[in-house]
Amino acid sequence: MKPFSTIKEIKNLLKNGEITEKEVINFYLDRIKKHDNKFDSFLEVFDKESIFKNITSDGPLSGIPGLLKDNICQKNRIVSCGSKFLENYVAPYDATITKKLKSAGAPILGRANMDEFAMGSSGEYSGFKEIKNPWDTTRVPGGSSAGPAAAVAAGLVPWSLGSETGGSVRQPAAFCGVVGMYPTYGRSSRYGLVALTSSTDQIAPITRTVYDNAYMASIIFGHDPKDATSIHTPQIDFTKDLDGKLPKNIKIGVLKEAIETEGLDPQIKKSLEQNIETLRKMGATISYINLPNLKNGISVYFVINRAEAASNLKRFDGTLFGMRDKDSENLLDMYVNTRHDKLGKEVKRRILLGNYVLSSGNKDAYYKRANRIRAMIRAEFNQAFKEVDLIIGPTTSTLPFKLGEGVADPLALYLSDYFTVGNCITGLPAVALPSGFSKENLPMSFQFMGPRLSEGLIYKVAHAYEQETQHFLKTPTL
Repeated sequence: MKPFSTIKEIKNLLKNGEITEKEVINFYLDRIKKHDNKFDSFLEVFDKESIFKNITSDGPLSGIPGLLKDNICQKNRIVSCGSKFLENYVAPYDATITKKLKSAGAPILGRANMDEFAMGSSGEYSGFKEIKNPWDTTRVPGGSSAGPAAAVAAGLVPWSLGSETGGSVRQPAAFCGVVGMYPTYGRSSRYGLVALTSSTDQIAPITRTVYDNAYMASIIFGHDPKDATSIHTPQIDFTKDLDGKLPKNIKIGVLKEAIETEGLDPQIKKSLEQNIETLRKMGATISYINLPNLKNGISVYFVINRAEAASNLKRFDGTLFGMRDKDSENLLDMYVNTRHDKLGKEVKRRILLGNYVLSSGNKDAYYKRANRIRAMIRAEFNQAFKEVDLIIGPTTSTLPFKLGEGVADPLALYLSDYFTVGNCITGLPAVALPSGFSKENLPMSFQFMGPRLSEGLIYKVAHAYEQETQHFLKTPTL
């Protein structure tokens, strides 16, 4: 079996009897043992016996192992959210999506490392160990779903699940040269996902190819009565129309603001322009569109994210979940000391900012105003999708940066989500996929964005582009 096999390839090997489920699992456990000390993408690798115990041979993911970000609950397993605060907290139930995976026969190999409480865009903010990029271990893999993206890129698993709030699946997918989806808000169940920003959080797949991503989405997306934000959509097979061809008369809009952004790396800009021409030659009609308010997206997201994060993290005060300061003499000291000692610097920074924007006298000026601009950005997207079927733009403005650069400049780190937050605050789907490689041999990426519930179309166009260019065939040297 090849180190960088896709889900589709493994399924064929299993179907033809060329390999067994146990052999596949052993293959990946051996790779993890051999290589993950270079990347630290795993927080925990489960013992072989417990993995084998759940093997089935009749599910769509039987014998095809994967990895879950450690903010997705797995019953009787630790769910730490990458934080010392929850270092020993054991999930009492499975997330809905975990249940779906188990029903599909998926062997889950472990818990993926991540930025603490999903707060970070580099993978350096884990409470346990910083995560490295398989293409260059002196560089970041992106975040906050750093472990899931790095593990897939390194060929340690064929698929993983991350969570995205403002770019936390697509941005690390871009930095690691793999495919990451952000679905229509409500398409993916949030039940059993430890919340960061409830109005934008979604669980989504990270894979080597578009086909594999669509395959995973077909299994995990769908209505969940346990999630009040879940939308009533049936289970859909997103792979059925992936024939390697663009739809007839497809209209793709190029995000003019993105092309003209000052901070866009010249190599990424050139790659995007070349790939626009590739799509034109493939038969797409290309036009340039304007979304004037999109430039305010990062500011809107900054306010909403901090406000909702501060609200959601109030539960982590030492009374019910996780660590507790045992030396405090009264309740107030226990609250203060527990949160001060056990929460990381970035988490505390966001809680303080969130409480500020929600405070008396500031809520109208910041939080409510941000939601009004959010509605304006959504209206601009909706208007644009009356003229074009999909929009293309960069996933990130920079190449993967050196470890330590983002920690030294938190504001620059926040701006790394510039091109991804627009979808998240409006709840619209997008997929990031490899677009080529820089002169430093680092992955570059762009994204297709679509209107609500257009995942099928996004996957079809992305798959056609992928088959035309074959960027996914290039892999890092471990």
